[in-house]
Amino acid sequence: MINVEGLTIAYQGIPLFEDASFIIQDGEKCGLVGRNGSGKTTLFRLVTGKEEPDAGNIATKKNYTLGYLDQHIKFTQPTILDEAALGLRSEDKDNLYKAETILFGLGFQESDLTRHPQDLSGGYQLRLHLAKVLISEPNCLLLDEPTNYLDIVSIRWFTRFLQQWKGEFILITHDREFMDSVTTHTMGIHRQKVRKIKGTTVDFFEQLFQEEEIHERTRINTEKKRAHAQSFIDRFGAKATKAAQAQSRQKLLNRIPVLEKLKEIYSLDFQFNEASFPGKKMLEANGVSFSYVPQDTPLISNLDLTIEKGERVAIIGKNGRGKSTILRLLAQELKAGQGNVKASENLKIGYFGQTNIDRLHPQHTIEEEIAISNPTLNKTEIKGICGLMMFSGSRAEKLTSVLSGGERSRVLLGKIIASPCNLLLLDEPTHHLDMESIEALIDALEDFQGAVVIVTHSELILKRLALDRIIVCRQGRQESFLGNYFDFLEKNGWHEDSETDKTKKRTSGHKELKQQRAELIGARSKAVKPFDNDIEKSEAKLTKLEKEQHLDHEKIIAATQSGDGPLIQELGKAIAARSKQIDELYESMDQLLQRRDAVHAEFTSKLDSLEK
Repeated sequence: MINVEGLTIAYQGIPLFEDASFIIQDGEKCGLVGRNGSGKTTLFRLVTGKEEPDAGNIATKKNYTLGYLDQHIKFTQPTILDEAALGLRSEDKDNLYKAETILFGLGFQESDLTRHPQDLSGGYQLRLHLAKVLISEPNCLLLDEPTNYLDIVSIRWFTRFLQQWKGEFILITHDREFMDSVTTHTMGIHRQKVRKIKGTTVDFFEQLFQEEEIHERTRINTEKKRAHAQSFIDRFGAKATKAAQAQSRQKLLNRIPVLEKLKEIYSLDFQFNEASFPGKKMLEANGVSFSYVPQDTPLISNLDLTIEKGERVAIIGKNGRGKSTILRLLAQELKAGQGNVKASENLKIGYFGQTNIDRLHPQHTIEEEIAISNPTLNKTEIKGICGLMMFSGSRAEKLTSVLSGGERSRVLLGKIIASPCNLLLLDEPTHHLDMESIEALIDALEDFQGAVVIVTHSELILKRLALDRIIVCRQGRQESFLGNYFDFLEKNGWHEDSETDKTKKRTSGHKELKQQRAELIGARSKAVKPFDNDIEKSEAKLTKLEKEQHLDHEKIIAATQSGDGPLIQELGKAIAARSKQIDELYESMDQLLQRRDAVHAEFTSKLDSLEK
């Protein structure tokens, strides 16, 4: 349990928290939300003792352990497996399979285990750090953006891991769907206060918006009362016949509280600037193959892809399978080794790439970067785009070198908006954005009439966008799937890639032990796979039903406002029937999970005995 009381901290006189208090009870799984810069990471550093508050205190139970995933990474061991094994508890030091299980779940291969940690990319170094935190089995996990460098397969594994976690955790992530799928409570930093509720981010923000709306209505009514009382005093205070009443009104005025007008919180709100496209076929890739090292096996092999006006295409797959490379080939940043990419003469591309963020000139201001994108814009238009990207006033004069990752992402979005386009090529555009900004981006993409090709690991975006096609990057090949993401999960899904080499686990024992372990792991995988398949199908059905339920709730609100009685009755019946389906589906999934866990535990117990 973590008990925080009266927490206050400020930087350069600007408060992050003021008198913040909350408790994390045993077994609570809490999502932490707040705008970028609101102090989420600072709160973690205070809880772990890496920073000291200006006031307040933080208490935990005796012998209570914290596992903190932060960005400070230091490795001391010669191999990845040895480094991960540092996280094992003393009684588990010989049970290397526990470390291997988590490493494989996070996307490591058997061949990786003997590599030096320093040979890994930054993303995989963070995965190794995450593995050590999970392996240590602390009482409470503090997870700061743990999915930033995970692909969809690893995120799905990590989701199941956290759903089965027996202790507590506090999770910071920009992925709202991931957060809501693993948490029991939502805690938010808002207007220098910390509040916590039981429920999802939807419940949290709905309550927040209602409170702010009530506050504003109350403030307006209070101001009217004050103005009316003051008017009476001003008019009749000097008249003897009205003096007593004026004094009474003055006492009333003194009792009326003065409610401060809530400061505006900047929010991303924009639309992409669409260029007309008179034709149908925008971009075409024919037989494209590509390798960064010419003599190596091609990363992209014989890719055929046609992008037509208004299409929505997602490129998905595990890390290292060439998703960003395909986007760079389409943008003609890279030249194909074989085949060709042909663009229509009317094509105007808006390209958001991770490398583009790093290419912002460090000595340019935000205004200058926007201006470079379109020299025809005047000063007022440039400032308008800066304002849309939450850089109003003097904020637009900041140098790009001092911007955070999220701010640089917004600058790059602003550069795309500045130049009209009809095809968006987006490589992980939500990577550094907060939840509110991601929602604004999704809204803008839904409104955009041009074509969109997006690389993303966010299942929220994949489900929200009305996709026409999905390019699935497998090992050594790319597959084209016609349909949306729900169709993909139902008809194809991640079954092939979700088998994260569990049958390839290494052992330091003799050959016979290795064979026995491999057989047990293979049998376990085979035994639980039908449950995993059924659970994934149920999740897809549940997501579809909940989306339909949300739409009907919006319709019934509109019908209530218009007084359409028959429609309210019809929608009420539909919502009740669907609620029953959703409840039954949840119950069915709970039973599947219990049966799957029982089967998994039986085989794990056998593995434990074998290891001993």
